[in-house]
Amino acid sequence: MQLQSYRHVHCIGAGGIGISGVMKFLHAKGVTVSGSDAKQSMITDGLIDLGISVSIGHDAKNIPSNTDLIVYTEAAIEENVERVEAASRNIPQMGHFDFLGELSKDYRTICITGTNGKSTTTAMTGKIFIDAGLDPTVFVGSIVPGWKYGNVAVGKSDILIIEGDEYKQKMVKLWPETTAITNIEEDHLDVYRDIDHIVATFQELVNKTQGKTFINREDSNSMRLEGASMIPFDASVIGEVALQMPGAFNRMNASAAMSVAREYGIDDAVALKSLESFQGIWRRFERVGEFKGCPVISDYGHHPTAVRGTLEGAREFFSENRIVLLFEPHQHNRTKELFNEFAQSFGGADVVILSEIYGVLGRTENADAAVSSKTLLDAAMKSNNAPKEGYYAKDLADAEAQLRSLIREGDVIIVMGAGDVDVVARNLIATPSDSPL
Repeated sequence: MQLQSYRHVHCIGAGGIGISGVMKFLHAKGVTVSGSDAKQSMITDGLIDLGISVSIGHDAKNIPSNTDLIVYTEAAIEENVERVEAASRNIPQMGHFDFLGELSKDYRTICITGTNGKSTTTAMTGKIFIDAGLDPTVFVGSIVPGWKYGNVAVGKSDILIIEGDEYKQKMVKLWPETTAITNIEEDHLDVYRDIDHIVATFQELVNKTQGKTFINREDSNSMRLEGASMIPFDASVIGEVALQMPGAFNRMNASAAMSVAREYGIDDAVALKSLESFQGIWRRFERVGEFKGCPVISDYGHHPTAVRGTLEGAREFFSENRIVLLFEPHQHNRTKELFNEFAQSFGGADVVILSEIYGVLGRTENADAAVSSKTLLDAAMKSNNAPKEGYYAKDLADAEAQLRSLIREGDVIIVMGAGDVDVVARNLIATPSDSPL
């Protein structure tokens, strides 16, 4: 992919974690880039701070006259006014992962993927390689503290580490030299038929991988994958190293990263030291501050396994404290298809507030009206793994008001979900008063 041949690249969806990473990468490589997004955000502000032109609102006029490539978020449909304008001007267009797929052909690419833990594992792997002096380029679907660009590290070597998104089979567009799969579970059942379809898609990725594929020995679905280059790993890979992130699932994430590091000749001592100093990433058990003296933790977990694992990890760290969870289910189809699993996932918390389901643009038109956080809470409180107390909130303002009134000395507050619920965590630490959103 001859990046320097492009006069101007325009990106649609600049406020997204994926597209913003592409924009920062292009900017760092000396390519002139611009972008647009429907709304202003912390991410668009960060791009502007780097000197990148970002327009708020979609308009045909946003595309400069010398643009010769459009990179768009998969949420930008063909009818998007800027995509329509690009088509009328015969400007080539690529989706986010189409771009990364083409880029991956030019590098020794490492794909880190799986249902849960892929962002953390990608960041861990990237940090190890950076600390070992291998100077990789890394794309992460989150923000990594200490990295200049946050969600991307731009290196000068031929090593590229990419978090592979399994939604809509996007990770299969990559061309990896090495792949690591954290786990395989039912998710995104609006685009996959069932677990067999999901496993078959991961098998496609394995078949495209030129070298070794590392899989989680303790994950039964991963162990269904076939190929001569399959290397199972387990938590013994990292021994007794002390991680700063709790939970057995994070030890498995670290083991995946360690396995990949060994494949590239990185000394164990260097890798273990790097893992010991890894402080986590944005919204992955991120301690954002305090409210009334109680720690506030924000977490992106939105799958039953992630919810359960995060609560188990929290219990390891805070064994004597009352854990209060605010959870916003993400997307109606996921909640419906994994309803029973979600209902069993909250037992690690003492108190649970379930805010109404976050509706995802383009994926909620056929949402089952009978599925709501209220029905989920009822099922959770009747389950054999029920929290001591449960409350329903009609929206985030209601959830925040309830959370503020419930907190008492010695509590640990966890705000969890992939939607807008993080704003509650930030509000708590910014305005520790009795006022809601």
